[in-house]
Amino acid sequence: MFDLRYHVASLAAVFIALIIGILVGVGIADRGLLDKGTRRLLEDRITVLQNRLDNTSQRTAASDREQRAMQTYIKETYPVLVHNRLLGKHVAVVFVGSVDTGALSDVERSLTDAGAQETRMRALKAPIDVRQVDARLAADADGKSYVGKTKLESLGRALGEELVSGGDTPLYNALIPALVEKRSGGSKAPVDGVVVVRTVPPQRGRTSRFLFGLYQGLSSPGLPAVGVEKTDTRPSAVDIFGKSGLSTVDDVDESAGKLGLVLLLAGAPTGHYGVKQSADDVLPPFPTALARGG
Repeated sequence: MFDLRYHVASLAAVFIALIIGILVGVGIADRGLLDKGTRRLLEDRITVLQNRLDNTSQRTAASDREQRAMQTYIKETYPVLVHNRLLGKHVAVVFVGSVDTGALSDVERSLTDAGAQETRMRALKAPIDVRQVDARLAADADGKSYVGKTKLESLGRALGEELVSGGDTPLYNALIPALVEKRSGGSKAPVDGVVVVRTVPPQRGRTSRFLFGLYQGLSSPGLPAVGVEKTDTRPSAVDIFGKSGLSTVDDVDESAGKLGLVLLLAGAPTGHYGVKQSADDVLPPFPTALARGG
């Protein structure tokens, strides 16, 4: 027998598709044609669709159609929704492990599309060589108080704070040979937010304690700090990112994930967003007070 819920959900999917058609018809590809009112309408429409998905998700097989329709809608409207939302902002990108060029490309595209600048990028070695780290610290006047395995979490926290605050960075400078695998951009300028990507498996023991402190330090100045990963990342880093105070986006390789990252860096409420079971929602709320026109 034909399921009424299937019929309603199918109509909803058609409705969303019609919206996309209308937007394309009025020239969404031409970014200059969209004023602040039209952009606000797009944001409100995504919020409505997201609420509908929250209420209907997994209830019927047709909910998959709504999910696909929403993803299509976000993909079509993404350039307008992120345009200049981070204009003039400076963002640091930190890799725990070697640089993943795909993830870096996804993050950089998000920043570029939103008008932000990647001020610096750091790829940190993991696991860490504690003996080498202690040797570098012991030889530095500012680092001596962090020598020893019991100080690893405090060391990570202090280093994280340096990476986002800029200015003089004595710990970072002393530990470059021991901790830094790759770097670009200077260390002096402060940043307005930070994006973290983990490319190594979950760490144990001393490295785990150091990284927990590092994540806390990156988020401690009160600036937006977001841990991101791709939809196929296994094992996920969302849990440890969340425990250490970072917001998360688990689908940065998708348009919805890029939009979520931009919104969080623009000041949206902290939380965990994306498509995995650990996510609070698909997207964070739009930070209305920070919304900018096209």
